[in-house]
Amino acid sequence: MEIKTFLEKLSERTPYNFCDYSDNSIYRRIQKMQDDYRMTLEQMLGKVGEDPSFINKLVDDITVNTTELFRDPDVWSFLYDRLYPQLQKKNKLTFWHAGCSSGQEVYTNMILMHQLGVLDKCRIIGTDINVNMLQKARAGVYAKSFNSSYRNNFDEVMHRIGSKSRFEDYFDIDEANDTISVKDFLKKEPKFYQYDLVTNRLPFAYKVDVVFFRNVMIYFKENLQIKVINTLTERMYQGGSLVLGKREMLPLTFKGRYVKDGMYYTKL
Repeated sequence: MEIKTFLEKLSERTPYNFCDYSDNSIYRRIQKMQDDYRMTLEQMLGKVGEDPSFINKLVDDITVNTTELFRDPDVWSFLYDRLYPQLQKKNKLTFWHAGCSSGQEVYTNMILMHQLGVLDKCRIIGTDINVNMLQKARAGVYAKSFNSSYRNNFDEVMHRIGSKSRFEDYFDIDEANDTISVKDFLKKEPKFYQYDLVTNRLPFAYKVDVVFFRNVMIYFKENLQIKVINTLTERMYQGGSLVLGKREMLPLTFKGRYVKDGMYYTKL
């Protein structure tokens, strides 16, 4: 069985459709899954039918779950200086982190909202296809030594925005268990939903001011990029902002529908 056929049959037997994910990325991951599980593609499909929990394992292995607190500090300081002052004037702010993984980006943005003194008027949504990542996001507990860059990223952004806040103002450090935990006043705010950008209906009905869609689009073929960006665009207010990864660009189809301002796009 070819990998393309495997993906088509997987989409027929599960709620997930990976057929329009970038070939190079997904093919490498599936080949690694075969090696790790010591199973053929046919055997993996059979396992999906026999053991529903195996579906979540496949999603874990197929999807990319790389994220970190204050990833790309220059992006966050740019947003703080250029975009967020405009948002402060609004009575209610809604942020959607599409493909939020284990939640570090969500908490990063919330810290900046707290720095601006507007967190109390923010509605924060995180969505992801991966239920295991969403559980981690809700828990807000991360390995300390594995994520040693977090504190450096935090300190760099605080320095850039002229803040004297400390990492410990937002996180509890447990040296014995090697963990950092998001403080409760942050953790209680966001709403996390499982949502597949490819196949599912949106789990919320309201419009949003800012969509974060960072470092996800690079794993999609162009036709899927266009489909997903259309979904995001429909959910945004006019004048809303879309934040992509540093190396990502909107497909040419959206020329005239957005204007680029440094590190984010504004919906016209």
